[in-house]
Amino acid sequence: MTGDNVSVLMIGGIALILFGFAALVFISVRRSHGFKRSFFASPYTLWMVLFTVVPVLLITYYAFTDSTGALTLDNFKNFWDSNYSVNQLYRQMGPEYEVLITRGYVNIGILVYSLWMALLCTAICLFFGYPAAYFMADRKMKFGAIIVVLFVIPMWMNFLLRTIAWMSILEDSGLINTVFHLLGLPKVQLMYNNTAVLLGMVYNFLPFMVFPIYTALTKMDYRLLEAAQDLGANPTRTFWTVTAPLSLPGVVSGITMVFMPSVTTFFIPRILGGGNTMMFGDLIENRFLFQGNWNLGSALSLVMMALILLSLGILRRVDPESEGSGIV
Repeated sequence: MTGDNVSVLMIGGIALILFGFAALVFISVRRSHGFKRSFFASPYTLWMVLFTVVPVLLITYYAFTDSTGALTLDNFKNFWDSNYSVNQLYRQMGPEYEVLITRGYVNIGILVYSLWMALLCTAICLFFGYPAAYFMADRKMKFGAIIVVLFVIPMWMNFLLRTIAWMSILEDSGLINTVFHLLGLPKVQLMYNNTAVLLGMVYNFLPFMVFPIYTALTKMDYRLLEAAQDLGANPTRTFWTVTAPLSLPGVVSGITMVFMPSVTTFFIPRILGGGNTMMFGDLIENRFLFQGNWNLGSALSLVMMALILLSLGILRRVDPESEGSGIV
């Protein structure tokens, strides 16, 4: 299937969806003899169909087809074995070339690395985020509202600008190394390594851990704490038997909201890692934009989507009412 045919197919599909949507609206108005309140959700429905459902269908189509449009599972085999295409050529060249066949672990290795970095980022965000949310939600804390504002203000700035700003802090002539030089200390290589990438991830995703926990804690009935204290529980036991279980939905929501974007991030490793590190988001971007292999890129995207759906499934089991959803 050529690029022109794909473009015509896409335009035709979108036109068909718009026509079907208009027909459904007309039928709904005729049946209800007027507009219902649900009608005003139609623009959102149309937006979701055009920019969520249609792209997912296109990605699914490309993932299960090759460059000619034929159905195949080779894209997923290429994910599992990064040398799959080369190995197929060796097999076609004859038995004497089969000794060159080796399995490639690049894609799996990048996925494992991304999961490990996301896990570290999530653990660090939870370690620092839970105490921050706890103090922000404490009624006796006079500056709780101010701390909330301090967490919100950086989020008003563009994500890319926040990440680039760390370059002026971590680079060889940056703020930290300038202070080291003034103190007579040797310069430290802070950029273009895993530590810099992890620091950038924690900085950008920490609010997504803090606010769900903060929301869960503010919804908590403080009379339960007073009842526990009246029954003789000390502050430590009160926290572990009352506060921690009630804040669990917020913790699970925060873990999900940090872990998922951490796995799929691609701009932070590129800027702070300097190309020395590659995460799964970088791999998907590379397949789409640089190699032009939409089929393999779509297959990788579906693999990542499956991981995200798995995380959401875990969230729904622990927090079915979405009580831990924050204000971000």
